[in-house]
Amino acid sequence: MKVLLLKDPKDKDSGPDPYIKELGSYSLEATLIPVLSFEFTSLDSLFDKLSHPECYGGLVFTSPRALEAIKICLKEKSKKEVEEIGLIPQGEKAGNAEKLAEYICSREKPNSSALLFPCGALKREVLPTALREKGIPLESLTVYQTTQHPDLQESLSSYFSQQGIPASVVFFSPSGVKFCLQHIQKLSGDLINQVKFAAIGPTTAEALQGAGIAVSCTAGSPTPQDLAAAIHRALHNCSVPQ
Repeated sequence: MKVLLLKDPKDKDSGPDPYIKELGSYSLEATLIPVLSFEFTSLDSLFDKLSHPECYGGLVFTSPRALEAIKICLKEKSKKEVEEIGLIPQGEKAGNAEKLAEYICSREKPNSSALLFPCGALKREVLPTALREKGIPLESLTVYQTTQHPDLQESLSSYFSQQGIPASVVFFSPSGVKFCLQHIQKLSGDLINQVKFAAIGPTTAEALQGAGIAVSCTAGSPTPQDLAAAIHRALHNCSVPQ
């Protein structure tokens, strides 16, 4: 069975994409289609803030793009290659903004030094609101804009014409739902009800449900292992007589 993953492929230098590899262990044939493009902004402001670490109690990341913005900023400003910036992550297993907020609140004291939050223009207010209610200062800075990948429509049309209707389509962000769902509905036509829609996490699942889509499964945590297991269960359960 075929699975369509609506995400960018992993960096080519880091080996096979782990989602394709993990789904393959369940004999599922996965294909990646990039959905989003990113434009980085406010790098001068970001560098100014990074130049004064004494003003902040820590950094908060909720997307790989925010970390990428810091790497780009340091490369441009320091005039040297920065492959790793030496940060030691905490709370990386939180999985969503609500749980991350709980983790931060359990460790930070009210009215302590502000946490710097590089984020995208489409960020949700769950994390800032939760921290504000607990008196934990958070300074947000928009460092990237999210847009539709320029080849998205062509890539989707090519996939459906060559591969047919996939058994499952996996969304990795609310932005992916926004940019892809209508195209997929049109390309699937009357067979749309045969597709099992999957989400990488609860926020993406909520976006699908808000668009009127029944979510067949959501990964227990945003990892290739949990996603593959959830899709396998969803596809297996639908084929077993009740």
